[in-house]
Amino acid sequence: MAVGVKVRVWGDYALFSRPELKVERYSYDVMTPSAARGILEAIYWHPGMKWVIDKIYVRNPIKFTSVRRNEVKSKISRSNVLAAYNGADKPLYISSKEEIVQRASMILTNVEYVIEAHFEMTEKANATDNPGKFKDIMMRRLRRGECYHMPYFGCREFPANFALCEEEEVKTVYDNVPEKNLGLMLYDMDYTDIENISPMFFRAVLKQGVLDLRNCEVIR
Repeated sequence: MAVGVKVRVWGDYALFSRPELKVERYSYDVMTPSAARGILEAIYWHPGMKWVIDKIYVRNPIKFTSVRRNEVKSKISRSNVLAAYNGADKPLYISSKEEIVQRASMILTNVEYVIEAHFEMTEKANATDNPGKFKDIMMRRLRRGECYHMPYFGCREFPANFALCEEEEVKTVYDNVPEKNLGLMLYDMDYTDIENISPMFFRAVLKQGVLDLRNCEVIR
C-alpha cells in the first residue's frame, strides 16, 4: 500500500552536482529525485518503509550564481585509518595548505520546491508497523519541524527549510510554460550490488513547472 505526502522545501542556495563535471561543480537546473529522497529521509526514515518520489514542483524561477569554495584535493587513506586502529601513529586529518584548493561552483539561488512522494512498506517492517502509523509520525514531524539531521540541497552547507504542504493544487512559477527539456539527469543510485553501486539516469522534462517521475524510463 502506498501512502502519499507533500512537503514544501526552500532555501537560499542549492547544488545538485552534475556527475559528468568532476572538478568544477555545476548544478542541475532543478532538484534531483535522489536529493528529494534524501530530504525526506532526513525528516523521517524507518527500515520498514522506503520513499518514492512522484513529482517535484518548481516554485521559484531557476537562477544560477557563481561562487568559489575551499575544498580539499584528497581523502584520508583507508590504510592510515586501519593502521591507526591497530595502534600506529598515523595522521587522521588533512591540514596541509597544499591539500586545500579553491574551486568554482555554479549553484542555484533562492530555491523553493514542493516534493510530492509516497512510501511503500518493505520486508523489514515489524508486525506492529503499518502505513497509517508511519504517515502519522511523518505528519507530526513535519508540523513540529522535527528531523533526524538538517536536510540540505545537495551539499551540507546549503540547508533546506521544510514544512508540510497542505495545498490541494500546487502552483508553480512555470505554470504557463508547456514544456522544458532538461536533458539527462541523475535519478538515483542502484544499491542492488553493494560492491558495485551504480548511478541511474532519466530524461527530465519540466511540464508547466512540474517534474513528473511516475513511470519515467530509468537508464542504467
